[in-house]
Amino acid sequence: MGVPTTYTEQELVLALKERNDQAFGFLYDNYAGALYSIIKQIITDNSELASDVLQEVFINIWRKIETYDQTKGRLFTWMLNIARNASIDTLRSKSYQNSQKNQELPDNVYKGVANQTTQQNVDNIGLKKVLETLKPEHRILVELAYFKGFTHEEIADMMAIPLGTVKTRIRNALLQLRDYLR
Repeated sequence: MGVPTTYTEQELVLALKERNDQAFGFLYDNYAGALYSIIKQIITDNSELASDVLQEVFINIWRKIETYDQTKGRLFTWMLNIARNASIDTLRSKSYQNSQKNQELPDNVYKGVANQTTQQNVDNIGLKKVLETLKPEHRILVELAYFKGFTHEEIADMMAIPLGTVKTRIRNALLQLRDYLR
């Protein structure tokens, strides 16, 4: 009997649980692109890191396939959750946080066409000027919540400050912005 070129979801899960290398290759070939796009939506600034997370995701899938329960959802949904969680864990990791803090800005940071356009648009609407009126500890929270899309809980975890403090600072920042814009 030859190696199947395609699998039903049930056949694929069974073959993976039997540690079939061809099934794993099929899984990677058919799902890596979709999982990578999910990872890139979360880790937006570093393609190399996103690729590393993708590899970690497939290692986790291989190691944890025994825990997959078909009665609780589809294989892709299970894998998507592994990819999402690995991406978020990477962003929350101390090594990632430290690497973000320690990066130097290149001399030509505003010389690219895209950056000039973005910079001009931000300046034209005055958003940068308005945000600069906030205290730094408030501004970073507003940027994370409204421009990066993190939840208050995620921000509290990332910044290692209490959830109540995050909520209070964001609320105070929004009140300051409202008063400034009046």
